[in-house]
Amino acid sequence: MTGCVYKICSRAAWGKADVHGRLAASIDDVRDGYIHLSTDVQIAETLIKHFEGQPDLVLLTLSAEVLGAALKWEASRRGELFPHLYGELTREAVLSVDDLPLQSNGCHLLPERLRQ
Repeated sequence: MTGCVYKICSRAAWGKADVHGRLAASIDDVRDGYIHLSTDVQIAETLIKHFEGQPDLVLLTLSAEVLGAALKWEASRRGELFPHLYGELTREAVLSVDDLPLQSNGCHLLPERLRQ
C-alpha cells in the first residue's frame, strides 16, 4: 500500500516535533512498540474512538513512501489493516499539518479533503 497515512497528535507535541525534527512517541505508541497511524478511511473512527472531546489536536499527513520499510500494515480493529510505524516519525515524512477543530458535539472537524 502506498500514498498517505495519518497521525493525530496534540498541537504541543507537533510544535516540539517541528523544532526537534521528530515526533515523540505517545504513551500508547510506547506501550505497543510502534507509532499508531491511520488511513484516510480510518481517521474519522480513530478520532472518535481515541480522541473525542480532546482540544488542540492536529492531523499530520505523512508520505508512506518516505516512511519506507518501517511502515507495516497489520490487522487491528475488525481485522482491518492499519499502518504501524516501527521507527521514528521524522519531519521529512510530514506533507502537511491540519488543525482538527473541536465542534460543540465533542467531535473533531476533519479537513474537507478527508470528509466522507
